[in-house]
Amino acid sequence: EVKEVMEEAKNHKNLFGEPTIVFIDEIHRFNKAQQDAFLPYVERGDIILYGSTTENPSFEIISPLLSRVKVLVLHPLSSENLIKIVERALKDKERGLGRYNLEINREAMEMIVIYSNGDARRALNTLEIASELVLHNKKTKISPEEVKEALQKRTLLYDKKGEEHYNLISALHKSLRNSDVDASLYWLARMIAGGEDPLYIARRLVRFASEDIGLADPQALSIALWAKEAYDFLGSPEGELALAEAVIYLASAPKSNSAYIAFSKAMKDAEETSYEPVPLHLRNPETPLMRELGYGKDYLYAHDFEEKTTPMESMPKRLIKRKYYEPGDLGLEKEIKKRIEYWKRIK
Repeated sequence: EVKEVMEEAKNHKNLFGEPTIVFIDEIHRFNKAQQDAFLPYVERGDIILYGSTTENPSFEIISPLLSRVKVLVLHPLSSENLIKIVERALKDKERGLGRYNLEINREAMEMIVIYSNGDARRALNTLEIASELVLHNKKTKISPEEVKEALQKRTLLYDKKGEEHYNLISALHKSLRNSDVDASLYWLARMIAGGEDPLYIARRLVRFASEDIGLADPQALSIALWAKEAYDFLGSPEGELALAEAVIYLASAPKSNSAYIAFSKAMKDAEETSYEPVPLHLRNPETPLMRELGYGKDYLYAHDFEEKTTPMESMPKRLIKRKYYEPGDLGLEKEIKKRIEYWKRIK
């Protein structure tokens, strides 16, 4: 169908010298190959392409097409605008509810505005259902009771596969990192109320504990894992409290990303440098041949020494001076730092 329309637009341009306006609703539903089909017609000016999407174009629209269009962001409506829309709908006798002479009290109006999340369609749908309930009960005033019944359950702006999913988990992670307990709890509640899988949240808390708290408080990793196990055992809604408990602990814990940085450096060397052979003295001499080849020769067994360490080098020759881990000065890392310095002095 798109190809047919494109050909019609091409012929129209050749005959009349003017482009065809093509509007694609929910353009993110078109796959990359289908989006690719628009390119030559956009480039030649056969069409003026309009596409609407509820997703982030950066993720859903192919780069060549995105570079040839202008992105206009439609923001949620303000509370003032939503109030005007609801009031207009109540007064308009032709397209609204004006013929019923209905009124709405302030609290009910505030509920509709809050629950609509800046979406006029959601506000009008709620108003329409609430007005039907009022008329059914032979009343003229919309109260919070009718609005609550119309809403039944609040639908939060949340798409588990869309941009808002990533926005909210990012907000939770960054609030935890910033040691803001209340903000962390709020974003956790937003995700759970929006229908996010609590086990996904639990996995992210475990990741946070090792990445952003690390050795400043190793107990944090245990707390995150226990919360995951508790939720697994209890399910919703009881298990959600374990996640909240973990969030409070993680947000208030001392922070360190030194283990994350150290491991990243080690991985970089492992991936980007030539594979260094394991020094002979660190290899196990499991056969007579291995012993003849020098496996295990000059290995120093730490437990044979009073201080339980030796001056033996454990790094490959080319990496002997490499240093990956730089302990921080918060929490348990202060103690770990002292331990490392102690072992260095002994060696």
